[in-house]
Amino acid sequence: MGELTMVEAVAMALARALDEDPDVVLLGEDIGRDGGVFRATAGLLDRFGADRVRDTPLAESAIAGVSVGMAAQGLRPVCEIQFMGFVYPALDQMLSHAARLRNRTRGRLSCPMVLRAPYGGGIHAPEHHSESTEALFAHIPGLRVVIPSSPVRAYGLLLAAIRDPDPVVFLEPKRIYRAVREEVADDGAALPLDRCAVLCRGSDVTLVSWGAMLTETLDAADALSAEDGIEAEVIDVCTLKPLDAATIRASVERTGRCVIVHEAARTGGFGAEIAARLAETALVSLLAPVVRVTAPDTVVPLLKLERHYMPAAADIVAAVRRTMEYA
Repeated sequence: MGELTMVEAVAMALARALDEDPDVVLLGEDIGRDGGVFRATAGLLDRFGADRVRDTPLAESAIAGVSVGMAAQGLRPVCEIQFMGFVYPALDQMLSHAARLRNRTRGRLSCPMVLRAPYGGGIHAPEHHSESTEALFAHIPGLRVVIPSSPVRAYGLLLAAIRDPDPVVFLEPKRIYRAVREEVADDGAALPLDRCAVLCRGSDVTLVSWGAMLTETLDAADALSAEDGIEAEVIDVCTLKPLDAATIRASVERTGRCVIVHEAARTGGFGAEIAARLAETALVSLLAPVVRVTAPDTVVPLLKLERHYMPAAADIVAAVRRTMEYA
């Protein structure tokens, strides 16, 4: 067992999937010879050959569309979109075809494909390289949306996504691709989809987040404990769709307060869905309004303003303190 970064854990999961299942095929721009823009597929072309690790033209709609066709005929394609900001040409294929194939054929066909994309800000990238538009996919029936927050979860959740019989959008927070290392066993063990992970226990407030923002959320939980004596329970959503609302609700029923954190723009962000679920199912348990800490409703700025755009641990701490003012 070695200590790996998240991008190394992704690469290891892809290699494991290719090795254990001859139907798994990787495709995307520059994923073969160059090993991907973040090197998540480095070395896989030499190991598994060009038939299974395929470079494609710069054509996101074609990448997704070919993957749907492969999946319908029994393969398990894992396609990569270089950055989430380039995924929009592929939306029609994912929304109109991948998500509907099982329903359209009354169960005769399924679509066991994974669409991988690095997403999120924080790396001083140019325009269209820092989007966090996961709510677009979470809105569509028939698509799973999975977002890991650590190397261990990246490995286990990606294997689960590849083995799933239906389409999965797997979004990898590139800001933490190399920011943390964990011991990851290459044992082929998948983590369960559709479940939240409780990262730390607390009795005063529930903090809910996913992806790279778990870094700031955990930092905020530590600061609240040290400075205010507030013990926060931190939940990693992991799978946005289908949402494990029961785990979040059970936590809020214990703590009475909830702060939701995401780096996507505020309006229509997935945090609003979680807040609505809590209003419907846990209203009598809430001691304070649910608070969202998000990015503003603006285009992701270029690098000089990026730190003003991204939610910070101090913003989360301030939000929690506001919720604690309610009796």
